[in-house]
Amino acid sequence: MAIEENFLDLPLEEVMGDRFGRYSKYIIQDRALPDARDGLKPVQRRILYAMHEERNTHDKPFRKSAKTVGTVIGNYHPHGDSSVYEAMVRLSQTWKVRNVLVEMHGNNGSVDGDPPAAMRYTEARLSAIASELIRDIDKETVDFIPNFDDSIEEPVVLPARIPNLLINGSTGISAGYATEIPPHNLGEVIDAVIKKLERPDASVDELLEYIKGPDFPTGGIIQGKEGLRKAYQTGKGKIVVRGKAKIEPLKANREHIVIDEIPYEVNKAVLVKRMDELRIDRKVEGIAEVRDETDRTGLRIVVELKKDADSQGILNYLYKNTDLQITYNFNMVAIKDKTPQLLSLTDLIDAYIEHQKDVIIRQTRYDLKKAEKRAHIVEGLIKAVSILDELIQTIRASNDKQDAKNRIKQQYQFTEEQAEAIVTLQLYRLTNTDITQLEKEADELQAAIKEFQQILNDDKKLFAVIKKDLRKMKKQYEEPRMSKIEDKIEELKINVEVLVASEDVIVSVTNQGYVKRTSVRSYTASTEDDFVMKEDDFLIGLYELNTTDHILLFTSKGRYMPIPVHQLPDIRWKELGQHISNIASTDKEETIVKAIPVREFNSSKNLLFVTKNGMIKRSALDLYTSARFSRPLIALNLKKDDKLLNVYLTDGNANIFIATNKGYGLWFEENEVALIGQRAAGVKAIQLKQDEFVINGLAFNELMPMEYLFIMTQRGACKRMSLDQFEKSARAKKGAVMLRELKSKPHRIVGFEKVNETDQVLTRTSQEKIAALSTFELPISERYSNGSFVIDTESEGEVENIWLKPSLQKPFSLEND
Repeated sequence: MAIEENFLDLPLEEVMGDRFGRYSKYIIQDRALPDARDGLKPVQRRILYAMHEERNTHDKPFRKSAKTVGTVIGNYHPHGDSSVYEAMVRLSQTWKVRNVLVEMHGNNGSVDGDPPAAMRYTEARLSAIASELIRDIDKETVDFIPNFDDSIEEPVVLPARIPNLLINGSTGISAGYATEIPPHNLGEVIDAVIKKLERPDASVDELLEYIKGPDFPTGGIIQGKEGLRKAYQTGKGKIVVRGKAKIEPLKANREHIVIDEIPYEVNKAVLVKRMDELRIDRKVEGIAEVRDETDRTGLRIVVELKKDADSQGILNYLYKNTDLQITYNFNMVAIKDKTPQLLSLTDLIDAYIEHQKDVIIRQTRYDLKKAEKRAHIVEGLIKAVSILDELIQTIRASNDKQDAKNRIKQQYQFTEEQAEAIVTLQLYRLTNTDITQLEKEADELQAAIKEFQQILNDDKKLFAVIKKDLRKMKKQYEEPRMSKIEDKIEELKINVEVLVASEDVIVSVTNQGYVKRTSVRSYTASTEDDFVMKEDDFLIGLYELNTTDHILLFTSKGRYMPIPVHQLPDIRWKELGQHISNIASTDKEETIVKAIPVREFNSSKNLLFVTKNGMIKRSALDLYTSARFSRPLIALNLKKDDKLLNVYLTDGNANIFIATNKGYGLWFEENEVALIGQRAAGVKAIQLKQDEFVINGLAFNELMPMEYLFIMTQRGACKRMSLDQFEKSARAKKGAVMLRELKSKPHRIVGFEKVNETDQVLTRTSQEKIAALSTFELPISERYSNGSFVIDTESEGEVENIWLKPSLQKPFSLEND
């Protein structure tokens, strides 16, 4: 017989969508997000309710945690014991919860992230304030629903006589939603709730007169009132939380930084380890030792500093680069009306007030019903005492209790409840004193009934009850604020001297991108000929700098890297430098065209760029500061076939001289080039003919005595000229002739430089032959001559390029400042 198959043929997307939708709904509503009314997630509510049901309260001895966890799992929360125990432990951790809801004996974890002891070792009970969350739950104040196996009932929400969601905050991640509500000060929150009860239209700004901001259990300093205001108005916002640190003096010009409060939810052990790593890795100079001196009296981290260290600079560095300062992001999402909602401060307080109104109404109805029931019975008892003898006769003549009740009801018109009370009355209650007590009780009950009816019929009376209870809670549980609030977020300024040991070094940069820094000792112990580089490479810069300086490396593709000198690889003079691609991700064919040392990115200084296609650009130096150099940044916008030739650091008063391959030279002033932004393309420097391109551009304030313009052609001819042979012109003109035009084999310029009597020019030919040339051995030539032949191109090949042999520069020495 074939087995009947019962399968549904459904599309996978439909099934996946449906199942994931159901799962999402479950974790949003029943796991990860708190209820806006009592501020609890289901597992937390079940733990508190189970402890209440087991009478495991603050006025009774502690009880094993395992017993509570077993009750929660068995009755309310059919999940793993670890999830229940972890939730229970968190409710007891003084560094996580502003007012703990569970008191625990034994190891309940630590601020260092240590795990708690197993639940068989720890003991727990409800705290006094947690009992206020559950108070009056037996007065039908909240709805109950069946538990997972329908054996008993559990509350949907707790009566919550304190605004727990704001006081203890909440954090959680569900599907598509996350929540991050910080803890607040109980007294401040209650004051704000009372204000909202008195003035339902109170704005967020008015409420912020009471609630100053979050009040973290770990203390700390909160910065950014504007961020707070935005967070409370919209439910989302950002503030800065930093630890509390002070600088204390020690003997012999030494100081130490003492930290006694850290930001909320920061792991102290990880923080201390990170601080010590900064010391070991020498990311920050001046830290001698980092010690964790925390003991049972309180948290204490000590950062001991070296002699004459910049203590404020180091503290600022720790704020910026460790979790001693964090950004806290508000995301006040809670379940309201069975839906996850982003709630403002007024929304949260309104949700709590609505819940309290509902709780008080339900409690009052319960109390009224109970009082009316008792008043009815007391009325019957008073009537019974007045006809006591007849009643006794009637009862004695009855067969049993039921018969007695029936006779009493028939003969004296008592109700069922009154008759029950009379037949169960104890004899001692028939004394005279008890008659007066009954009458007194009747009066009290009538007064109570009247009071309850007023509460139910008058909102003012209802609000007065809520306010009275809240004031009582404030008086009983209020604690001083722990977190301090500051208006502005402090801008952290860090001196580079704090980060780096100040040391003079020699920095070398080659055309193909090999860079290094060398100790002055290694440099002076060697000769310049010991410098190692690839065969077809050449040195473009040699500088004596400090490790606290920067060097800007500009590439042929119009990009740059602002590298701190201390980040350059420390390599001996006799060894090959490290290729720039190991520091920043450059392209293969990209070469370094210029290196410019910078001590300060000063807006009064300019960077001047000259490109092969005759473009020129001037931008302020301060635009080029950046903390990032892992990949090159754009220095100027180049067209596809263009190439950056040279860069100069100027003061705005320079002369500019542009030379082209066809022998034209143009001289104009820097102020003809307007200042523009970092990524812009620039303007035309010189008017070019077909097949004409720029060979180089020079920038100089004025030519010193014994300084000349030097050109070299592909035919091995070169000459030096004085600047006074040219007339100053304007930008974007054609320029003046610098060579005599020949019909056959015309000269084309391959190199253009400014030279003095000590400069050596190095030339490279098409046959890879390099020759050194002392420029002052050449006569000064006229503008129209083609100069002197110094290289036999037939035997050595045409000249392809030239460069000046760099000498050691001290750009920031006193005489040059």
